[in-house]
Amino acid sequence: MSTSTEVQQDKRFFGHPRGLANLFGVEMWERFSYYGMLGILPFYLYYAIDQGGLALPKAPALGIVGAYGGLVYLATVLGSWVADRLLGSERTLFFSAVLIMVGHISLAVIPGVAGLGVGLACVAIGSGGLKANATGIVGTLYAPDDERRDAGFTIFYMGINLGAFVGQILTGLVWDQAGFHFGFGLAAIGMALGLVQYTLGRRNLPDKANEVPNPLPSSNRLLVVAGVVVVLALIVLLLLTGVVRADNLADVVLWAVGGISIVYFAVILSSRKIDADERSRVYSFIPMFIASAAFFSLYQQIFTVLATYADTRLDRRIFGWEMPIPWVGSVGPVFVILFSPLFALLWTKLGTRQPSSPIKFVISTIIMGVAFLLFLPFTGTGQNGTPLIAMVGVLAVFTLGELGLSPVGLALATKLAPNAFRTQMVALNFLSISFGTAMSGKLAEFYSPEHEGAYFGTVGGVAIVIGVLLFAASPFIRRMMKGVH
Repeated sequence: MSTSTEVQQDKRFFGHPRGLANLFGVEMWERFSYYGMLGILPFYLYYAIDQGGLALPKAPALGIVGAYGGLVYLATVLGSWVADRLLGSERTLFFSAVLIMVGHISLAVIPGVAGLGVGLACVAIGSGGLKANATGIVGTLYAPDDERRDAGFTIFYMGINLGAFVGQILTGLVWDQAGFHFGFGLAAIGMALGLVQYTLGRRNLPDKANEVPNPLPSSNRLLVVAGVVVVLALIVLLLLTGVVRADNLADVVLWAVGGISIVYFAVILSSRKIDADERSRVYSFIPMFIASAAFFSLYQQIFTVLATYADTRLDRRIFGWEMPIPWVGSVGPVFVILFSPLFALLWTKLGTRQPSSPIKFVISTIIMGVAFLLFLPFTGTGQNGTPLIAMVGVLAVFTLGELGLSPVGLALATKLAPNAFRTQMVALNFLSISFGTAMSGKLAEFYSPEHEGAYFGTVGGVAIVIGVLLFAASPFIRRMMKGVH
């Protein structure tokens, strides 16, 4: 480990600290495995048994995909709590990566619903721990007033999408040629490579990454263990009694994430460990949280509504060749890879003249709404009637919105975070994504090709309205941010 000051003055990775390269790499491999698996998961759930799937009805299957994505981001709460109170961010990240690999191996080798349950649980908990802490550690690479911060997070975000692109391409190809379980096995190999790479580069991370900022007193640890056992027992009971089912999982996750988010904000805001300026900054994050949740309710439909759209409504043929279905989901990451350096350069060049974070959120939310309205000209074109080039264009617009909000949201959470809740503020940002992702599964229940015009028009219009309301509130939000840009 290096001292935090040495790391923050480091410019060996394209003008950024070298530790960014290691975090870029481990997040790239984690997203390779996660999105590679997620790209084939909906089809594994609703394809017929003779096609290698589990033959679930399509609407609950898409709801499960959205709810599962929500649970992944919900798990960032657990991962950030463990980091802030028990292990520190760096060690939590390492053990989370191991758990992810175990999850993908389970999906690959354990057949049926049992493998699905064990595998998704391990991947969800592990991904939550890795994402929150990788993001938190990136924040420690920069001093609070370092203008490279947004650019650094954009580079980090490019690694996420590089992994997402390659993962979906390769696992989709392996699924097409050898079956679902071999695709899941490839995801496990990707995470193993990420673990090796991360282990070799751990020395380039700052000593601050190993700090436990708010240690849990040893007298409370038995109480925490008892609480975990009670929660696990309650989850098992709800599953066995049928209270939580495949067809209502998205609703359960939405209520859980909403309740936990409210409690989390209340705990941080009422803490005696934060001062008045820190408290004001946390209040300023509430409208940003709402906008982020709305944004991801649309964006994460790439894996719910747009997945089935690609399966049934999209003409995937190009010069006699038909694109595999999961490859459609890799189009967005291609644009992220292409556009990320441009966005990073733009924010770096503008420096203090760049738009404030609330305005970036406004622009991105409106762009996302417009992207859904772009589907309207293709409604009513019938089975496989939408040209592939049209989907590519829509996903390019998706990407413009994503790059204006997602990496900026990550950076903003680290800038607004009280010192005692560094990683847990990052978890709050991920809770907004969790809520939005679960909502993408819930919204998928209302989609049908027969009424898709009303669906795309309503969802897109609501997003635009939210963007306009955020714009109206942005001067007030900026004042509450107490100098944070």
